[in-house]
Amino acid sequence: VQLQASGGGLVQAGGSLRLSCVVSGRTFSTYVMGWFRQAPGKEREFVATISPSGASTYYADSVKGRFTISRDNAKNMVYLQMNNLKPEDTAVYYCAATRRPALQIKVNDYDYWGQGTLVTVSS
Repeated sequence: VQLQASGGGLVQAGGSLRLSCVVSGRTFSTYVMGWFRQAPGKEREFVATISPSGASTYYADSVKGRFTISRDNAKNMVYLQMNNLKPEDTAVYYCAATRRPALQIKVNDYDYWGQGTLVTVSS
């Protein structure tokens, strides 16, 4: 399974970005998907997760109400819509997939990772 994230860039505070992640393979619709981020000098942290059907989602408190995770199982894609971005959202964002049956928020509970895409929010 290979994951490829894209969509990062430089944006001003208050702006928006949409990250995309394409997943190879025919079993995408069975995976719980997640987005994580890692700022310079900090540990990787959970951002959002979505169930295989897309019916259930869960967010970190720091992004709740501003970010939306979604998926398109027909296209093997997962997205992260980020609105009202803040300088503290600056980080490398990673998509991840897990075969575990429930929503997961820990780094170690994910089996596959993409390479990351850099989001920089200027003040």
